Amino acid sequence: MATSANVSAGKPAVAGAIYVAPLGTALPTDATTALAAAYNSLGYISDAGVTLGQNPESETIKAWGGDQVLTLVTGRSFTAQFTMLEAKNIDVLKMVYGDANVSGSLSTGITVKGNAKALEGHVIVIDTLLTNNTAQRFVFPEAYVTDVADVTLVDNDAIGYQVTITGTPGSDGDSQKIFTKAATGSL
Repeated sequence: MATSANVSAGKPAVAGAIYVAPLGTALPTDATTALAAAYNSLGYISDAGVTLGQNPESETIKAWGGDQVLTLVTGRSFTAQFTMLEAKNIDVLKMVYGDANVSGSLSTGITVKGNAKALEGHVIVIDTLLTNNTAQRFVFPEAYVTDVADVTLVDNDAIGYQVTITGTPGSDGDSQKIFTKAATGSL
């Protein structure tokens, strides 16, 4: 039976929506428990929100004569794409350029080095609020920035760092976990 109460939109949590932590940080195991202190907010995300992708890969086997007789699933990747708007947030800069390539603070001065060093992985958590007081949390136990869009500097728009992150399997083999829970109190 169709239930309209199950239809929802995904809004960001009030305190922040996307968090980053070093690999190995304790992973959340539900949708509502507070994150450990090691998680830092990436701040405001553009109004385009977050685009989550599942990219199955397969190979088609054909018989003599051309009939398709078998499809083998050879892999699946899980991605998230979003644009970070806080161009002065040190954690945003570290996501884009790498932890080792960003130093300082806004008050002392930030230095960013651009080079070909590989970006390190992170734990990424995306918290959303669904309708009817429901929390939904997407957890990428090991995620890497696999694409960064061009950054445009203009006087009529905010600077944005659009990234695509790709999850790789964590210690349990999962590249992504999704937790959803109706809250009994206020979220």
